[in-house]
Amino acid sequence: MRISPADIDLAAALADVAGAAIRPYFRAEFGLESKADASPVTLADRAAEAAMRQLIERTFPDDAIIGEEYGTKPGKSGRAWVLDPIDGTRAFISGRPIFGTLIALMVEGWPMLGVIDQPILRERWTGVIGQPTLFNGAPARTRLVKALDEALLATTSPALFDDSQLHAFEHLDAQVRSTVLGGDCYNYGCLACGHIDVVVEAGLKIHDFAALVPVVEGAGGRMCDWQGDPLTSDSIGEVIAAGEPARVDDIIEALSCRGH
Repeated sequence: MRISPADIDLAAALADVAGAAIRPYFRAEFGLESKADASPVTLADRAAEAAMRQLIERTFPDDAIIGEEYGTKPGKSGRAWVLDPIDGTRAFISGRPIFGTLIALMVEGWPMLGVIDQPILRERWTGVIGQPTLFNGAPARTRLVKALDEALLATTSPALFDDSQLHAFEHLDAQVRSTVLGGDCYNYGCLACGHIDVVVEAGLKIHDFAALVPVVEGAGGRMCDWQGDPLTSDSIGEVIAAGEPARVDDIIEALSCRGH
C-alpha cells in the first residue's frame, strides 16, 4: 500500500491545525495537569490532538487513530494515524521551543509517513518511506561520520533509562565525541539535518517514535531497536537513530554492555 499525495496533504494539514491550537498556549496560561503516570499534560496537548482527530475522521473515516491523549479509535483500512500533539511537554511548559508535534501514518503496523513539526519556530520535517525527507520544503541530509569518536550523541534524559539501559548508555557515551541532553523529538529533526549523529532512547511508546522513522531514513539515516531490528507497532521502545547507517553495528555493540 503506497502513500498518496492526499495522505501527505493531510499530514501537513494536521500539523497546521495542531500548531494553530498550540501557539496561543505557549508561554501563556496552559492549564498544567498530571496524568495517571505522573507525566504532564496541558490544554494545548488536548486541543491539538482533538483538532487533528476531527480532521482525520472527516477525511479518512475508515482509518484508525492512535493518540497519546485520547487513546485509540479502531479502523477498517489497515491504516493508523499515530499522534503525539506535544512530544516534549516539559520543554513546552518551560517555554523552550524544542518540543514538537508528531504525526505518523502506519500501514499494517509499519511507519510509512512521518512529520515532526515545531510550531513556534515554524520548522517542519516530512518523511515518506522511499522518498527524500524535506525540511521546510528542501531536502534534508544526515551527516556521515567514520567512527563513534567523531559522533555527537543525544538523548532526552538518562533518568528515563532503567539501571541496565543506563549502564549500556554510559558505555556508548564513553565512546562518542560529545553528548547533549534534552530535546525529545527535536533531536531527530536535528539528526536528519546533519547537526546530531546518534540518538539513543528507551521507554518510548508508538506515538513517540512512529513519525521519526520515515524522517530519519528519508534523510539517509537508519532507525532500529537496540537489537538492530526495524521499529514497528510491536517494538518495545528501545530506539537507535543513526545519521550514518554504517555506525549502527558499533552503537549496538556498545549498548550490548548492560549491567546486572
